[in-house]
Amino acid sequence: MNFTLATSTALISIACLLTPTKLQASEQPVTMADIQNLERQLADLKARFMIQKKVTPPEPAVKPPPAQQSSQATTTLPKTTLRTYATIRPTFGLLNENDESNWDVRDALSHAGIKVTHEFMPGWQAELHGEWGIDLANEGNFGKSRRAYTALGTPFGRFGIGKQRPAQYLFIAEYVDIFNHASSPFAYDPESIFFVDNLVTYRYHFGPVTFIAAGQFNGDKGDNQSDLFNTGLSYDQAGLHAAITYQHNDVYDNELHIGENRLWSGALAYQFTPDLYAAVAYQDKEYERNSSLASRQGHTFDVSLAYQLSKHYKLKTGYFNFDDGYYQFDPLNQSFDGYNITLEWLPTAPLRVHLEYLNKSYDNQEDMDSISIGFRYDYKQEWQFE
Repeated sequence: MNFTLATSTALISIACLLTPTKLQASEQPVTMADIQNLERQLADLKARFMIQKKVTPPEPAVKPPPAQQSSQATTTLPKTTLRTYATIRPTFGLLNENDESNWDVRDALSHAGIKVTHEFMPGWQAELHGEWGIDLANEGNFGKSRRAYTALGTPFGRFGIGKQRPAQYLFIAEYVDIFNHASSPFAYDPESIFFVDNLVTYRYHFGPVTFIAAGQFNGDKGDNQSDLFNTGLSYDQAGLHAAITYQHNDVYDNELHIGENRLWSGALAYQFTPDLYAAVAYQDKEYERNSSLASRQGHTFDVSLAYQLSKHYKLKTGYFNFDDGYYQFDPLNQSFDGYNITLEWLPTAPLRVHLEYLNKSYDNQEDMDSISIGFRYDYKQEWQFE
């Protein structure tokens, strides 16, 4: 880059000021050596100027305003999650009951469903859930609904309306319901609830504690008010589950109100190690009838144990006791106890192959037992959108 005349003149003036000449000191004429010395000083100054110009970056012509800089922050967008799933659970086995033996293909509660959740603002979420049974024991028909509801999650809890799981199953039965069988849990099954239609639910989490309250409102059926009330508390922390629930429902014979059922329940489950799991559930059921002679007291008791024998094999076993409150020789007595043993082969994550032996000993009926083999194949797929 060439200097202009003004720049050169300025540099020469600076050099003259910085380097006193012999003419000022001794009034001697300028020699050729003095001129060469001055040229070297000018060249040195020029080199320093060029280095200074290369190192210092130029200032931007216009700086962006603070508002423009902060506009680069990310904004949370609404998020939608869509999940579809299905599980097919056929079984084939030999059933010995009432002095007869039958081979039969059965179904262990196959079903399919769709669930959509939409978070439309922080802490607020809409939920849609539909689930229907697949009855492999009857031509594989697409069966009745298991779940069909919409819910709204808020910072103040979750509210749901429609056919849903009640607290009684979510807190009590689910933790002992580990077997590949339609009647599991075996003691809980005969007179307890799994899915409830016309249900309004409220759920709230605070730390490891969950509270659920649910009421069934079935229009002109029942007493035109709440037909069922179910509430409970659970504690879940570090592999431990502990819960207590209360259920109350009116009992009708057609349109005639004949009494009420009251149910206090408790459950305890613990994952001792990654390989060992145990759970116990108990229900104390009071059958209160308008006639005191018809009132009775019963209970259910289920114990489940699972142990991972190896990477691909798991052993499950359980004991159960159901008491419906009738005397032993009452014709209505359906009480029983029993046990089951299941060996599972898990060749891949979505597939289970099981071999199960089940025994039930009734107080007032012929005992039954069965041996069965079955498959369970689970499928699920999830998508997220913004």
